[in-house]
Amino acid sequence: MAMIQVDIVSAEGEIHTGEAAMVFAPASMGEVGIAPRHAPMLTTLKPGEVRVQDADGNEEAFYITGGMLEIQPSKVMILADTALRGDQLDEAAALAAQQQAEKALEGASQETDVARAQAELEEARARYRAAQKLKGKR
Repeated sequence: MAMIQVDIVSAEGEIHTGEAAMVFAPASMGEVGIAPRHAPMLTTLKPGEVRVQDADGNEEAFYITGGMLEIQPSKVMILADTALRGDQLDEAAALAAQQQAEKALEGASQETDVARAQAELEEARARYRAAQKLKGKR
């Protein structure tokens, strides 16, 4: 079976490196599935879950807050703003962050405040969804 090299890095360092049969990532225009020999592509990523699937169909999940995705026929590089392994997600903290972001959005008055609050809410919701999914509550 053909495999593709996957590297996930953030400012904190290397999060994952290895081979995969398939990779799923939250591209800015929607989720993208990447298989070996995928056409080259460069796109931004939005907050959400990155899934790396091995040849046996087992998946390892990561949460990212956004970043860049570079695809080459034999390599996928994810340059994340921040990245966490699925087991590092705290569901209670993610829910608290979502609730705090919702309150900040309600209290925002200027256009820049509203835009920042909306971005923070989107990130918090994505983190909470990922935490729920990884805990099997979806």
